[in-house]
Amino acid sequence: MMVVMTPGAGESQIQAVVSKLETTGVHVLVMPGKLTTAIGAIGDPERVLELGLEGMAGVDRVVPISRPYKLASSELAHHEPTRLEIAGRRVGGGDTFCLIAGPCTVESREQTLAVAWTVRKAGASMLRGGAFKPRTSPFAFKGLGLEGLKVLAEARAETGLPVVTELLDVADADVVGEHADVIQIGARNMQNYALLEIAGQLGKPVLLKRGLSSTVDELLMAADYVLKEGNEAVMLCERGIRTFEVATRFTLDILAVPWLKLHTHLPVIVDPSHAAGDRRLVEPAACAAAAAGADGVIVEVHEDPEAALCDGPQAVYGRDFAAFAKRVGAHAAIAGRVLA
Repeated sequence: MMVVMTPGAGESQIQAVVSKLETTGVHVLVMPGKLTTAIGAIGDPERVLELGLEGMAGVDRVVPISRPYKLASSELAHHEPTRLEIAGRRVGGGDTFCLIAGPCTVESREQTLAVAWTVRKAGASMLRGGAFKPRTSPFAFKGLGLEGLKVLAEARAETGLPVVTELLDVADADVVGEHADVIQIGARNMQNYALLEIAGQLGKPVLLKRGLSSTVDELLMAADYVLKEGNEAVMLCERGIRTFEVATRFTLDILAVPWLKLHTHLPVIVDPSHAAGDRRLVEPAACAAAAAGADGVIVEVHEDPEAALCDGPQAVYGRDFAAFAKRVGAHAAIAGRVLA
């Protein structure tokens, strides 16, 4: 349910409504607006209705939220898009485009710093890099762990780029939170609800990737797990889903971008690298995402992809990244956005 206050409602009236809602055990979220304040009540709608809130001073109306996802819904946020500020970089809000780039995996200090400087000079907003890597095979390279996090922190110190890295395990939450600017939750963990709750409690922005076979509704309900912890800095990531088509690694659901922009207030990022699995397809997919209204893309870049320890075939060559960024930026401009 959403309680909409009158434009003239004072702080004491708002707090009175909050206090009454809290007696029912529902999750309460206060959302101040330019003209009025809305109060979200996530939980048992029948108990909220029994409170008779319409008769309280300062209450305009009580509106039911019809969708299964609550906190991520645009109904709850008055259709105003969320804008995030991450170390001076803006994500979301409808007028900027965020370019997140870097290696799939931190392989070494030299490799990571070289890529970091390459993407920084080409206009990237943030540096991506995996220290802990989920791999299908138990014998594949799983990242450098803590040492990889330290390398990413050094790259941030040298280039000024905020770091996006993945959290795989609750046990690593504190150390990842200490080194990362943005916590990534990968596709395989989209429905790891305990991990989502811990990520929400770290106080860092969260980049939540859509599961391999998950609907957009399921993605948004997963986002609610982070949001309900009081962390409103969530970015959604479309990275391709598993379908009957095998020509590409996954099927990039480009229509998910405008659909999500209609139904949620959260920023939408697209990962064309994992969807394509082929660097020749990454740029067209990134350009399509930008033109469709995405708030940014996250792409893999490597100076020598043939020697990469993980996902080399889908990594853009470092020498080609500046031209890549320029062309993707031009398509973002079609949607009225500028590189953040």
